[in-house]
Amino acid sequence: MTRPELPRIRSLWISVRASAVALAIAVTSLLILSAVPLAQAQTIDVLHSFTCCSQGYLPLAGLTMDKAGSLYGTTSTGGLSYGGGRCCGTVFKLTRKGSGWIFTPLYSFVGGSDGDNPEAPLVIGPDGSLYGTTLYGGSRTYCDSGNGCGTVFKLSPPATACKTALCGWKETVLYSFTGGNDGGEPGYGPLVFDQAGNLYGTTITGGVGSCSSPAQTCGVVYKLTPSNGSWTESVLYSFQGGSDGGNPYAGLIFDEAGNLYGATAVGGSGCNGYGCGTVFRLTPSGSGWTKNVLYTFQGSSDGLNPYGGLIFDGSGNLYGTTAGGGSGSGGTAFMLAPSNGNWKYSLVYSFAGSVTLPGPYDSLLMDTAGSLYGTTCCDGSASQGSVFKLTASNGGWTETDLYDFDCSDGCYPHGSVVLDANENLYATAELGGVGNGGVVFEITP
Repeated sequence: MTRPELPRIRSLWISVRASAVALAIAVTSLLILSAVPLAQAQTIDVLHSFTCCSQGYLPLAGLTMDKAGSLYGTTSTGGLSYGGGRCCGTVFKLTRKGSGWIFTPLYSFVGGSDGDNPEAPLVIGPDGSLYGTTLYGGSRTYCDSGNGCGTVFKLSPPATACKTALCGWKETVLYSFTGGNDGGEPGYGPLVFDQAGNLYGTTITGGVGSCSSPAQTCGVVYKLTPSNGSWTESVLYSFQGGSDGGNPYAGLIFDEAGNLYGATAVGGSGCNGYGCGTVFRLTPSGSGWTKNVLYTFQGSSDGLNPYGGLIFDGSGNLYGTTAGGGSGSGGTAFMLAPSNGNWKYSLVYSFAGSVTLPGPYDSLLMDTAGSLYGTTCCDGSASQGSVFKLTASNGGWTETDLYDFDCSDGCYPHGSVVLDANENLYATAELGGVGNGGVVFEITP
């Protein structure tokens, strides 16, 4: 797969998957009755199964954990409100109570100016509000056949203590993309704050570049600056789709010097046609930003199409994932180490993948011991996704398969994972579960 899985193409993929989930669960049940199940390295507990449609449906993004251990997330569709016949997505909260969890819906998008189809993780801001993006919706109607070009939003808790389980949060749209030079369709990556309270992110499409893909445009890196109760957008960089990369699905991270790092799903000098993707850095320079390509994927053993974002370790090395390529054709985990002004690529692990392709779709997480955790969309014994751990050992890395999904307890996880203080792992799976609409799950050591 050498071009980005654009949202409209992705929607078709999801609908095909959803229609097959019920059959997959039925087949799995028969197999369980007739065979001893494969031993799992960990214990999984489904905290919530989504059913169409009021609570939401199809959670694509990873979760966000607050200091109290509560979990926040989004569903890409479903909810109480319908815009033009569309289910437009939700924001929810899960709170531990005793040995169980309480599910609380916080907001349902209506699909108009407030936004439609949230696919990125939420961020807890300095003010305690939740910040995120929607792929579609907003005040403009030029993108996705008139469904809007996406938004950046803020959700604020009620001003007074909530006395019912259905106390909604207040949504404020900070910015609506036009799909033009300002960008359009913010993708899978979370927003990031700087120390001054400004927000940074990426869009898959829009900008001034021209990409030879169904999107036609290549996306931007943007900044939102608060001023007198409103937010002003400025474009830091517009991708050109050639050697500099194009269509950044991933979010951004800062280093200690204030430089921004990210990845583009396509572009670069490797591969033919669309290119296999890049890792880039943006450095503040005077009144603007200077962009450098740190690595260009070649589409072979190094991987291709990095949809997920990057993370740093304590030594300043970058870690990321690709959805395809590698020796197993199921994507890779990789490291980039700074070396004499350049960056040296090292392969961490190649995933086996499946005939449906994608391996990891999102960022890795590193624990205090330096081990890496993540999910694959279609790897695992049933080719329906897995959760993995990578541990540094004797100059290499050892992979531990923490769990393989079979759709009865969820399948096709796309988002990243979070860990609590007890090393319990939390994430979402896009489909499967009791309601066939995806799950929130916990894996305990």
